[in-house]
Amino acid sequence: MKKLMIPLMASSLLLSSTQVLSQAQVEINWENPEEYRDVRPTMESRVKFREHTFEQLQEYLQKLAEKLPDDQKLVLNVTNLDLAGEVWPASFVGFGHSANDVRVVKSIDIPRMSFTYKLMNTAEELIREGDVDLKDMAFMDRSNRFFSSESLRYEKNMLKNWFNDEFPELVVKN
Repeated sequence: MKKLMIPLMASSLLLSSTQVLSQAQVEINWENPEEYRDVRPTMESRVKFREHTFEQLQEYLQKLAEKLPDDQKLVLNVTNLDLAGEVWPASFVGFGHSANDVRVVKSIDIPRMSFTYKLMNTAEELIREGDVDLKDMAFMDRSNRFFSSESLRYEKNMLKNWFNDEFPELVVKN
């Protein structure tokens, strides 16, 4: 099993036999990412796009986890990711043969993410765990607080909704 690692202060992923992303309150294991349903790039290599995508999702989940009490850590093991939309050759959508591929987002190509999670305290005691198969079938119709230019806005919105639904009693009130 191939895994990627993003150390706390590093901005790039290192290919190794283990693929763990960790920061203060979130740890993510991206299990067999080369087998994910759709993490296809449009203008860069697959590896760089995958690294950039995982980094953005890691940062966003870290931001969500800041709402949890300080003595808790969220650990995820991601087994599949399917980004909203589908990548097509530019010539198929009328941009000619010299243009890069494009991601066309239609309501039928929904964002999906499968993972298991564990919410643990600092003593490594399990508070809650679960298997999650997220999909947002109304991603284009529902309210999305992210700008249309925001990268991964549909996936981030889906994660935000899951987080708020899953941990309402644990979220620190501001």
